[in-house]
Amino acid sequence: MLDVKAKAVRKFVETWTGRGYEKGEAQSFWYQLLHDVFDVETPANFILFELPIHLKKQKFIDAYIPKTKVLIEQKSSSENLLKAKKQSDNQTLTPYEQALRYASAMKYSERPRWIITCNFQKFLIYDMENIETEPFEIELENLEREYHLLSFLVVDIDTKLRHEKEISIKAGELIARVYDLLHERYSNPQSANALKSLNILCVRLVFCLFAEDSGLFGSTKGKFRRFLSAYKPTQMRKALIDLFRILNTPIEERNEYEEDILLSFPYVNGGLFANNDIEIPTISDEIASILITECSESFDWSGISPTIFGALFEDTMNPKTRETGAMHYTSVKNIHRVIDPLFLNKLKSELNSIQKIKVDKERKNHLIAFQCKLASLKFLDPACGSGNFLTETYLSIRALENQVIIELTSHKDWIETVNTPIKVSIENFYGMEVNDFAVTVAKAALWIAEAQMMKETEKIVKRDLAFLPLRSNSNIVIANALTSEWADYIAPKDLSYIIGNPPFIGKKTRTEEQKKDLLHAIGSDSKRPGNMDIVSGWFIKAARYMQDTSVKAAFVSTINITRGEQVALLWDAMLNKYHCSIDFAYDPFIWNSESATKAQVHCTIIGFSCDGSSNKKMLYSENGVPQPMSRISPYLRDEDAPLIDTRKYPISNVPATGIGNKPIDNGAFLFTQQEMADFISHEPQSAKYFKEWYGADELIKGKKRYFLWLANCPPSELRKMPLCKARIETVKKFRASSTAKSTRDLAAYPVRFHVTNIPDTDFIVIPEVTSEHRDYIPMVYISKEKAAGKLFSNLVKLMPGANMYHFGVLQSKVHMVWTKAICGYKDFRPRYSTDIVFNNFPWPTPNKKTMETIAQSATSILEARNQYPNSSLADLYDIYTMPEPLREAHDKNDAAVLNAYGLPREASDSLIIERLFSMYNALNG
Repeated sequence: MLDVKAKAVRKFVETWTGRGYEKGEAQSFWYQLLHDVFDVETPANFILFELPIHLKKQKFIDAYIPKTKVLIEQKSSSENLLKAKKQSDNQTLTPYEQALRYASAMKYSERPRWIITCNFQKFLIYDMENIETEPFEIELENLEREYHLLSFLVVDIDTKLRHEKEISIKAGELIARVYDLLHERYSNPQSANALKSLNILCVRLVFCLFAEDSGLFGSTKGKFRRFLSAYKPTQMRKALIDLFRILNTPIEERNEYEEDILLSFPYVNGGLFANNDIEIPTISDEIASILITECSESFDWSGISPTIFGALFEDTMNPKTRETGAMHYTSVKNIHRVIDPLFLNKLKSELNSIQKIKVDKERKNHLIAFQCKLASLKFLDPACGSGNFLTETYLSIRALENQVIIELTSHKDWIETVNTPIKVSIENFYGMEVNDFAVTVAKAALWIAEAQMMKETEKIVKRDLAFLPLRSNSNIVIANALTSEWADYIAPKDLSYIIGNPPFIGKKTRTEEQKKDLLHAIGSDSKRPGNMDIVSGWFIKAARYMQDTSVKAAFVSTINITRGEQVALLWDAMLNKYHCSIDFAYDPFIWNSESATKAQVHCTIIGFSCDGSSNKKMLYSENGVPQPMSRISPYLRDEDAPLIDTRKYPISNVPATGIGNKPIDNGAFLFTQQEMADFISHEPQSAKYFKEWYGADELIKGKKRYFLWLANCPPSELRKMPLCKARIETVKKFRASSTAKSTRDLAAYPVRFHVTNIPDTDFIVIPEVTSEHRDYIPMVYISKEKAAGKLFSNLVKLMPGANMYHFGVLQSKVHMVWTKAICGYKDFRPRYSTDIVFNNFPWPTPNKKTMETIAQSATSILEARNQYPNSSLADLYDIYTMPEPLREAHDKNDAAVLNAYGLPREASDSLIIERLFSMYNALNG
């Protein structure tokens, strides 16, 4: 007999088959669907019709559901949902394109999470979080079997995720309190055994709390709470020891004379309760109260997100993290930036295609084959931490499997013959992690994920499934991925995908041990492995592992491996030795750690393979908008780019550049204007030894700083200036205490710069770091005469012997395109370098007249700047405040320089970089 829901869906289908008029029946259609099928009590209060929207003139959205952010473009039953039609403003748009136009005019906070185009007989569903995937299609005639796929109409998925986040954070806070209180009870709290035991104890407590709320300990909730409540706090230590022993003992091996309350607990297995030697302290009244009342009675653990909670839980046990309060986790959204384009979008599209097969038997066979495919996929995270990437991947694959199971339940013969409906196993998820506790947490998170997804499957098949005893997930191991052979844990031929988020550690912040591990991982695959970020080791190790396989990989990475010196250091081996291709990548974006301190790192995501099978390339914007590419270079552009390595001298015949003066004085010789005035008031003879000091900030922002330059001060004068002598002594001591031998040697010469660069010619000053919000790096041309009384720091580059022609080329769009394409970056700010940017830049070879034209246009730039004497270069070069005369001067200079390269005035950035790379290749031989 059909259940009530099936009857309601069937009635809806019968009512609307073969009919549907957009203007007269849309409201009735959606009201009936929401009320009868999805149990919305008052649809009129839930869905809005004819919502006004303002484009060039007022338009109306057919229907919109505010709670779940669903925009509906409704058409009559006779209309083709994929066919474009001319609109009232003469634009030709498909229904989906109409909806997109409406969405773009909505407030950002109201923009649709889902778009549906519907003609009464068919629904096309567009997931705006995955806009590059094909729409999912539901035919009205199949609604009885597929209506659950429209549940997003009434279930706010984003709200559900927020709820999971909130309760997971709350769970983390609860277990942190328990951890602290238990830690105090150990006789030697800082001992290795106490800390390891405490970590294991907390994992076990969390599993018990989750198990009782999710029904794993029996159909009646609260079993663990009732067990604890049966004992006084002074008895709880022994009670927990006994419980853990019972949970690790198979039913048939238990002593029948154990207490009944202990015997009622199931056998758990999986190794979680296997270690009987852990140190468990006595339980205080406060700990007992928190466990029984706050953790158990007042909190439901069944809805936590294992993806989020696993990372929070690991942080709870990390002393360094707890000191800073920077508990963090990788957001589910960021994990999907990796796994969706790597494999999940393709799997969703494949299932979508199968669900469209009209013939039942054929569709069933394809569904069974697809489920077997899901069950065969194997995943490795070689930097798995608390397992958040593996856990979210498992949840996503199981969600697809549950969709398959939903489809297959309509086939009676399948239900009757299948032994277990679930084929996807946590045993297919492999992880490597150096921290032993993180490995334990990762295993527990996967068990929780497995239990949650099994509950979802039970709802589908309408019967209980056996979860306990746990299956082993011993494929998550304690190992250093940089020094271990990955094939020792899973053979490359058996693996499907490599995923993960390796550590964000650069050259300046790594330890000696980490450097040693990196050098071991890179081996001879790079000329200067010591200059590479730690993440490079994972890329090289993955590429080696993937040889002669169809394995595909995707890692989150710092943006350094796509910019500056590290491009050549890493990608020469990746491309030319291991024949990798970049299949997809993300433009640099801020990777939020979701920590209490909101630590931010500027990252990219790079997906790659080595078998040449991936023809479709995709570059995602910072906001996740995909752009098809014919190829993706290591600079994350659609081009065949040379790998630009460091060069000691310019590749073209131009004067060289170098850094300015490097003091290494710990600020002892640097003064603000007021500090200088105060100093001179006490030591007037020092006045003539102060010089204006210019680093990047002083140059661009107009800050005033001064340097006490005593290198040319005669000893007879210096002896009369005790304050100056005191500054010299301060610098001498600072240098002598350095760990660097070269700096210690310099202590004998305290007034000497470590690097001295004081040009005796005209020169150009180039700031090392500039804002990303400028079209041009604001450089300065200094004549020999105006250089008197000025010193320039090592935070700028100096080009002695330069003329106005050189200034014009360096201040051109051509040079800016080159710089931004290959330079290193500090966060998102371009970092100008001599060895990568300047020395590799291919200069034009113009005739004398063209050089004179460029020199004239360069002079016009300086003249335009002079019109604004009270504005800093930061004011003049901000893209929003750049004055018209300066913009016009730069436009003319750009045209002159482009002409010197044989390029038209309107040349695109792509055309410019293509020409420059071609010239570079020719010069590089």
